[in-house]
Amino acid sequence: MKASEFSLRELALFILACVAMTGCTVGPNFERPQTSTPDVFNRTQSAQAPSKAVESEFSPQWWTLFNDPILDSLEKQLADANLDVAAASARLRQSRAEQRIAGADEYPTLDGAASYDRERGSPNGILSLLGVTPTGNQAQSASGGTPLGVAPLPGAKGSPAYNLYQFGFDASWELDIWGRARRGVEAATAMSDASYEDRNAILLSARAELARDYIQLRDTQALLQIAKLNLEIAHDTTKLTQTRVREGVSTNLDVANAMAQAESIESLIPTLESRCETTINAIGVLLAEEPGELQQTLGEPHDVPALPEQVPIGVPSELVERRPDIRKAEDQLHAATATIGMAKADFYPRISLNGSAGFQSLQLTNLADWASGQFVVGPSITLPIFEGGRLKGTLHLREAQQQEAAIVYKRTVLEAWREVDDALVVYDAEQRRRDRLTAVVSLNQRALSIAQQRYKAGAVDFLDVLNVQKQLLDAQSKLEQSKADADANLITLCKVLGGGWESTYARKDGLH
Repeated sequence: MKASEFSLRELALFILACVAMTGCTVGPNFERPQTSTPDVFNRTQSAQAPSKAVESEFSPQWWTLFNDPILDSLEKQLADANLDVAAASARLRQSRAEQRIAGADEYPTLDGAASYDRERGSPNGILSLLGVTPTGNQAQSASGGTPLGVAPLPGAKGSPAYNLYQFGFDASWELDIWGRARRGVEAATAMSDASYEDRNAILLSARAELARDYIQLRDTQALLQIAKLNLEIAHDTTKLTQTRVREGVSTNLDVANAMAQAESIESLIPTLESRCETTINAIGVLLAEEPGELQQTLGEPHDVPALPEQVPIGVPSELVERRPDIRKAEDQLHAATATIGMAKADFYPRISLNGSAGFQSLQLTNLADWASGQFVVGPSITLPIFEGGRLKGTLHLREAQQQEAAIVYKRTVLEAWREVDDALVVYDAEQRRRDRLTAVVSLNQRALSIAQQRYKAGAVDFLDVLNVQKQLLDAQSKLEQSKADADANLITLCKVLGGGWESTYARKDGLH
């Protein structure tokens, strides 16, 4: 057997042995954290309000519970229009590109190159050490033989100029024996998933903010209508007092008090009108619309949407699967765990297979001849001997980062359950408050009617009428605000349950 054949066989056996070892992966494998499920949803059994949370299939499109076509249309536009979501989508594309970059470490690299050089060695330079003289007389080497270098080539003076043509390929492959590259891909994939969940969290927040702004707009429009109705009552009362003064049964003090009451109510209107405009603009920003673009769509007053009879909230075990912040924390813990394996792999040798093959010739005509071929192939190994504590420091850093990620995950889950519990409590309580305020408004309306009749009959002082009217305006405002708060609490409940992003992109799908 020839020596070259024996060497190639040894190399092949070495490659097979290294490939067989690539199944080894150092570092801990990620295990999904186990979480407890508190009895938070039991609050649905003790709720007293008309609109009840029930344990049934949760709808990702929770805003449809309000049965408001305008809100449905705005939410439909949001996913594609919102700039924060667009920026988060761009960051997701970046993370998936980084994932692909990390995956390249698992594969060989192959580069092609070609070159042409016109060269001439200097007889006064290094070639003079090889027996080349600038006079053209070929000196002998120290051994008395023919000089080395290019001097023996035909030429008038020393080393002549010559052409050098070459092209070929270079290849290199670091064998992932200890799983460093695989752990890198694992970490990059987990961070890409975390970026995906971050986008979902931003989309969910944007949906909730849009719904809150819409409810606030309808609440402000309702308050504006209440103020205008009360202003009409105040103007009628002023006319009544003026008539009674002319009849001699009242004084100008009553007229002044009535006019002051009307002015006080009218002073509320500009603030409410400006609040309507700014809220419409806030909704416009969420939809990437310029100021005033949504005025025609949202300018007409509508009632605050009514609450549904039932609010499906899913089952407790789904919370961890549905909330983007919990899923993101889990992905970050996964990535931190994988980086420990990368740090441990740095303690072991790195083995690479390197090779190059190509053609080299002084004549272009015979560049492609088999005799012009050349190749280099062989393994290389790098073993860390002394790093000044860098490797141990990196490993300790990665382990501490993994511990922090585990703590963050645990806190995120705990915070999620607290938010759900709070949202259920507040949602039920605000509805009961709204019902009491509804009764207060009804009683105040009746009291105002009685007070006005008795004032006409001269049985009560005008101040009594003013007090009842103030109480009615205050109760009406509180009732409308309570309706809006109840709607806002429903939005908060749906947000903390983690719905509103599922229908846009799958977890592993790319974004284009």
